[in-house]
Amino acid sequence: MSAIITLFRTILVANRGEIACRIIRTARRLGYRTVAVHMRDESADMHVRMADASVVLDGETLADTFLSIDAILRAAHVAGADAIHPGYGFLSENPDFADGCASAGIVFIGPSADSIRLMGDKGAAKRAMAAAGVPCIPGHESEDQSEAGLADSAAAIGYPVMIKAAMGGGGRGMRLAENPAAFVELLRIAKVEARAAFGDDHIILEKAISDARHVEIQVFGDRHGNAIHLGERDCSVQRRHQKLIEEAPSPAVSPQLRDAMGRVSCEAVRAIGYEGAGTLEFLLGPAGNFHFMEMNTRLQVEHPVTEAITGLDLVELQLRIAAGEPMGITQADVRFEGHAIEARLCAEDPANGFLPQTGKVALWRMPQGLRTDTAMETGASVSQHHDSMIAKLVSHGPDRETARRKLIAGLEEADVLGIRTNREFLVAALSHGSFVAGEATTRFVEANLDALTAPDRDSTVAFAAAAVLRLPLPGMPASPVMPYAAPLRFLLDETPVEASATFTGRELVEVTIDSVTSTVGIVAIEGHDIRLRIDGVESVAACVLHLGEGGFSWKGRSHVLRDRTFEPAVSAGKGRGGGMLHAKMAGRVVAVHAVPGDPVAAGQSLVIVEAMKLQHAHALTVGGRVAQVLVREGDQVATGQALLRLETEKGPTE
Repeated sequence: MSAIITLFRTILVANRGEIACRIIRTARRLGYRTVAVHMRDESADMHVRMADASVVLDGETLADTFLSIDAILRAAHVAGADAIHPGYGFLSENPDFADGCASAGIVFIGPSADSIRLMGDKGAAKRAMAAAGVPCIPGHESEDQSEAGLADSAAAIGYPVMIKAAMGGGGRGMRLAENPAAFVELLRIAKVEARAAFGDDHIILEKAISDARHVEIQVFGDRHGNAIHLGERDCSVQRRHQKLIEEAPSPAVSPQLRDAMGRVSCEAVRAIGYEGAGTLEFLLGPAGNFHFMEMNTRLQVEHPVTEAITGLDLVELQLRIAAGEPMGITQADVRFEGHAIEARLCAEDPANGFLPQTGKVALWRMPQGLRTDTAMETGASVSQHHDSMIAKLVSHGPDRETARRKLIAGLEEADVLGIRTNREFLVAALSHGSFVAGEATTRFVEANLDALTAPDRDSTVAFAAAAVLRLPLPGMPASPVMPYAAPLRFLLDETPVEASATFTGRELVEVTIDSVTSTVGIVAIEGHDIRLRIDGVESVAACVLHLGEGGFSWKGRSHVLRDRTFEPAVSAGKGRGGGMLHAKMAGRVVAVHAVPGDPVAAGQSLVIVEAMKLQHAHALTVGGRVAQVLVREGDQVATGQALLRLETEKGPTE
């Protein structure tokens, strides 16, 4: 009996940001009508403007909007959508959502609820994969979810142990416990994070494999019994178990190993009757042995690198399979050409523990010559309710080295002002000797963190900052020629700089910083671009400046600039005391582990703040007794807001 063809015309994209834009592009190219959904304050977002129609999700939080099955199904009904594409994250791997779509007569563009349920439970998935002959990581899953029971299981496995949310993925609800002393605190954080992200705090444990690579196989299955793989992606460069740089093919995978991993992956797809796009994720050991970790039953963030080397549109394949059509491609048809690398541009501060950053984007310009998947633009805002990833930049070349150089050049060409990003970190990672040699493992970031987050050592950046601040921009009067040195004081990336400036003409000034004098000038200004000349060498900086506040992007790095010349000097008075705990980022308080009078030790977790879908434990470097708790669970806090006051041995802090 032939498979049933399922016709649909209007696709609601149950997501936002770059993935919603990416799905809408392919859907419209294939002649489908598209519907966007959004929160009330997102009506001007790019994915909303791109869609044929949009529906506002009437709620205040992600839980009652993008994570609400009822809200999404109501939006589909109102808009007349007969299919839903979930993208990734949110409800994409929620079997109840797939069931809800089926009950409502709506095509879910993804695998069946049974497949999602089976593979979404990491313990059940490992058992199913083992039965299909796929090698799995040793671990433990138990109904006993008590702290004591899980601690006993971790001891039986042997440290180091990986704590993982049984449902969901994307690095959320995942922590590495190196020893028993750290286990309970990390378990608590993982459980809170898992419940917030997936609505389920069930935990499984796995043996942590050292010096391994994270390699995944892209698979597709259809209802006609066909199964193919599209090769592997290497996703070893990670922080907090979330990927930052992905590439295809992997520099560690030979054609023979690719065939072996692809073969067992396709056998697994057939064994569970899987339909749609999926990814089997493996840890690859130094000796070439590979172990199954989990299967993601959705499109992956890093799917563009597979599209680059295969020439296939993976969203188009998803739509064809959801409609009941054969894939139209066999394993023999799959060809791999060249090498592709993807870098995830994130709003975060790598030098400060990769803390997420929020704010308004004052300038957004992406490079030519790279594929850039984004929904960001000048004037857009990044809030605590968004994921920290704001763009994906993808290079493709005939070989790995060409792709690597192209990606570095593109990242250095990009201009993002108004919010801190990980651009410089990505360039440093792509330039590091281990990555250049194709030797990066999952420990790459941890092992090289100091080198990858080293501050800018280019001393001329201070002179560039002085030029931007003190030479006239459009609409400003010309600076008079002054035979004496005028003081100049500013903050450059939060570092105070004292300088003196002697104006010798409208476009020229001599600046002295730390007894070094340079002649700097502005040669030309076009929009946000300023051509600077420093000691005879010209280069272009992108600049956004208003009343002495703003920033500039120069030589592949972004800098925050604040003029403090006309402010009174601040004496070295009282600052933040060592016993005052402040929020490291804007977010929501999800747990408070202390009450007034409690004794606490240095480094003890006191408050957990959720920001950009991750949990961040806040602790102090001193011990003492809690004098005052200033927040409650559920409170929204701003960056720098006081959370708790500690009374130290020296007395109460202010």
